[in-house]
Amino acid sequence: MPRDPHPPGIPSPGISQIPHPPGPPSPGTPVPRMSQDPHLPGTPSPGCPGNPILSMSWDPQDPHSPGPPSPGCLCPGCCRTPILWDPHPPDAPSSGCPGTPTPGTPSPGTSISRTPLTPLKCPIPGASPPVAILGAPAEDPAPAVFSADKVPAGLDAIIIGSGIGGLAAAVLLAKAGRRVLVLEQHGKLGGCCHTFSEKGFEFDAGIHYVGQMHEGSMTRFIVDQLTEGQLEWVPMPAAYDAVVLGEPRRSRAHRVLTGEKEYFNGLRERFPGETAAINKFEQLTKSVVSGMKAVGILKLLPLPLARLLCRSGLLPWLSPFCRMASRSLKDVVDGLTANAELRAILSYIFPTYGVLPSKASFSMHSVLVNHYLHGAWYPKGGAGEIAFHTIPIIQRAGGNVLGRAPVQSILLDSQGKACGVSVKKGQEVVKIFAPTIISDAGLFNTYERLLPAEARALPEIQSQLGMVKHGEAGFSVFVGLTGSSQELGLEATNYFVYPGNNLDEIMKRYLTSSRDEAAKSIPFLFVTCPSAKDPTWEMRHPGKSTLAIVTFAKYEWFEEWKDEPVNKRGDAYEDLKKTFVDAVMEVVFKLYPNIEDKIEYISGGSPLTNQHYIASPRGEIYGIDHDTTRMRAEAIATMRPQTVVPNLYLTGQDVFTCGFVGALHGALFCASAVLNRNLHLDVLRLRKRTQAPTNNYKKRD
Repeated sequence: MPRDPHPPGIPSPGISQIPHPPGPPSPGTPVPRMSQDPHLPGTPSPGCPGNPILSMSWDPQDPHSPGPPSPGCLCPGCCRTPILWDPHPPDAPSSGCPGTPTPGTPSPGTSISRTPLTPLKCPIPGASPPVAILGAPAEDPAPAVFSADKVPAGLDAIIIGSGIGGLAAAVLLAKAGRRVLVLEQHGKLGGCCHTFSEKGFEFDAGIHYVGQMHEGSMTRFIVDQLTEGQLEWVPMPAAYDAVVLGEPRRSRAHRVLTGEKEYFNGLRERFPGETAAINKFEQLTKSVVSGMKAVGILKLLPLPLARLLCRSGLLPWLSPFCRMASRSLKDVVDGLTANAELRAILSYIFPTYGVLPSKASFSMHSVLVNHYLHGAWYPKGGAGEIAFHTIPIIQRAGGNVLGRAPVQSILLDSQGKACGVSVKKGQEVVKIFAPTIISDAGLFNTYERLLPAEARALPEIQSQLGMVKHGEAGFSVFVGLTGSSQELGLEATNYFVYPGNNLDEIMKRYLTSSRDEAAKSIPFLFVTCPSAKDPTWEMRHPGKSTLAIVTFAKYEWFEEWKDEPVNKRGDAYEDLKKTFVDAVMEVVFKLYPNIEDKIEYISGGSPLTNQHYIASPRGEIYGIDHDTTRMRAEAIATMRPQTVVPNLYLTGQDVFTCGFVGALHGALFCASAVLNRNLHLDVLRLRKRTQAPTNNYKKRD
């Protein structure tokens, strides 16, 4: 069943080809192709265990640990920088924790050049304090722009998209000795984790706050491993969110507090007559989260077995998550209380996964409530630090991450197996081949745009597409201000502003309104101040502040301009955007009255903006919709990294759930599938080892 009209060895005019790598070596043999890279010389060390990925990291607390990788060793088990490191190596002074690794030096020609903003950290209990190595203020590095000569030879995998789902999967494979190429269509790396600058103001594209980043948490442990401890997270205020219902005044806000007791006690204090309803809500949310293991089991079991389990009827009895997944948030909350204000407060966080309360799964909502119970964090130095601290790891393994590399199609061989991608470079099409193709472009982009028509028509793919729909699109406003956050009275707390307390009704009214009327009835604003969250901001951008505001919008309101080039869509498009920007700012000025005459830069981003910069098919923020249908057991089991197309895998938020942490777990599931081992179990084992008591640590003689 031939699918590639220009197979390797038969170049077509205008098409450059990068040869298919040689087949995988037999177990236990050297990997000679690695010797092509002068930064990765050598042959496997004698006696090297060859056990890939996290569980074989060098652990100084474990006497059975294989020890640090030998110089030049290239077997899959240790041809990488160790994930863990010894802060006090033999014959080295302990002052200042000199044993902490410095960031790897990128290979020549790469774009990662600045010193990190975050201090280097020692993860071993009892180690000396970290040495702060702060770089001069600098913007995120421009990516290495794609060209055929920057593609490494002998690729093991190609990843489409550089969001956290793509970068995390690439790092995991790199730590298993795989050479990975990540291709990003945009000029900035990181997907929704990238930052951009306009008129001297820096803005985050999508990371506004992340939960479960407290020391000792599993999420923090995973991120520390993926960034080798170089990414620092700053806690937000104890009241990380504030909810305003009605007139947008901060004095009227309900402040959501950090901590399980504080979160629910704050509700009981505000609604003293609703203790029973609040207690039941607490019990339900905690119960649902305790049943999350079922989600992992459904994705890890072979698909036929997972489907059998779904049809058995056992899951609702075994897992509270599955039992509550088909019930809507509105249905559950309305059944708990008749108090309209309490209903709104219990539901306020639904925009963080993008589904109306009447369509949102209560299980999905419970996951988000639990996600922030221990507080919220922000990446020190801005969201761009995430990509900055992951890309060198990929490069050190011989891979690369390239921007302005729009993938046009996934190539299939004569047997229907994924074998490469085609990338547009000017008027030329470059074909790149690898034995594994991973897409972080999202389910709809992968299946409907990148696959050939005959693969798209496969019943299994059509079945998956029939289970899901596009999420709601977003509209953003980016504001640059003269004056520091302190001078302007800006807070690090995020504000959720609603014009009333019937959240579902005002959302429905807005989303069913006409384009001309929509801006008059905006139902919700998320108002956040990156400059107030980041302790390095004043050093990097003195005398300036920024705001970002996000709301929903229908793709159809802007669709008529979808084929026009960016920044050249005409006056009618700009006028429509301005009506939304003006309506948004009218509310924001009431929230922050001191900023009205301090605006130096303001810009609106429509669903078409999202479509252009983060390649979301219809301007959606969170990929496929997280409604009750998506959260049902059979859909969970079906949305997995493996696809019906051999050698093609999915990663990111469409594999698991939305957001930074959801996409991160999507990458873990994806890398597990590619490496044929359970990386979640590897993480659990490694975390257990690193949490050994300090007095068990023995310095090597």
